[in-house]
Parts: sequence; structure tokens; C-alpha cells
Amino acid sequence: MKLHTYWRSSAAYRVRIALNLKGLECEQVFVSLIAGEQAQPGYLALNPQGLLPALEFDDGSVLSQSLAILDWLEAAHPRPPLLPADPLSRARVLEIAHVIAMDIHPVNNLRVLGALGARFGADAAARRDWMQHWMRLGFDAIEPRLPGTRYALSDAGPGLADCCLIPQVYNARRWGLDLTPWPNISAVEGACLDLPAFAAAAPEAQPDAS
Repeated sequence: MKLHTYWRSSAAYRVRIALNLKGLECEQVFVSLIAGEQAQPGYLALNPQGLLPALEFDDGSVLSQSLAILDWLEAAHPRPPLLPADPLSRARVLEIAHVIAMDIHPVNNLRVLGALGARFGADAAARRDWMQHWMRLGFDAIEPRLPGTRYALSDAGPGLADCCLIPQVYNARRWGLDLTPWPNISAVEGACLDLPAFAAAAPEAQPDAS
């Protein structure tokens, strides 16, 4: 398999964590979002949406969208599990993942920031305020859902919620958001970052980090 990725893509970060947790090796193909390589014909032939990540299989087929890739990983490589078997517990995990991947991230990604500047004249301060606003709303929703376990929803080990949460916290720190109001989220971050699977997936640990 090949993972088309960029070091600061939080969606690709989610997949890197999951691959590490499952002990799967995957060749990384680096696509620079800053250089606009995601909009080049070669990459668009793989993923017409022009977003990261994309998982390319040995037969040449491609799967995009991080949550779809995580779902495939869980189905194809069920050990160790990222989702609990109990239906309600599973839904609780997806609830957190969806707040991040469907509510925060879509309005906090690079192309949205670019549009804010190019189309609406937002300066750096306005873009930072935009980013922090949507993360704050999302974290306010997630914090009371966390029961105080070592990882997002379990003491036993990290799961899909953690795969989504840690990249989002990384972005929050990058954009200067004070995490003091969300002690549960901060505690989960600390526990996850102590694990080799998360440390190896961190943006600064990637070969294309700059």
C-alpha cells in the first residue's frame, strides 16, 4: 500500500496513527499542500477531489477520505480494534470522530483559509480567530463526552476517537488556542503522545516535515 500524505495534513495524521496502531507498514508518498501538488494532474488522477490522504492499493485502486480509510482498516485488519463491539459504545466513538472530521475540520482546512484571504480579505489575525472559533465550539462539545479515562473513551487503549482527536489538538496548539478549558482533552493528548504509534505519526516526525 501507499499512503499519499503531507506532514501537516491532520486527516493524513489520523491515518498514520491508525496504521501504526495496527502495526501495518505503508509506503508514504509525499504531496505538498503548500506547493499545490494536490492540484497537479498526476495526483488528481488518483483523487479527483484533490485532498489528502489517499490510500493506494497494490492493484492500483485508491481510497480517499480519512474516515473511509479508517473504516476499511478496521474491517480488513480488525486487530487491535479501533472500535468497540458494543453498538452504543461504537456510536459514542463515532460521535467524537464526526465532531472533528465533519464539523471542525471542514471549515478549518487549508483551502478554506485560502478562500478567507483571497475572497474576503481576512488577514492573519482574522484567520487565526476563525480557526480558534470552530475548534473552541467542537472542543466544548467533546469535553463533556469524555469520561475521564486514560484514552478518549477507554482505559484499555486508544481507538478511532483518539486517532481523530490528537491531530485536532495538534492543530489547536499550532493556532495558539489555550487548552485550559478542556482538561479531559488535554489529559487524553498526554496519554496518547506517550505511545510510540502516536509519536511516530506526529507531523514533525515525518520525512517531509519542514
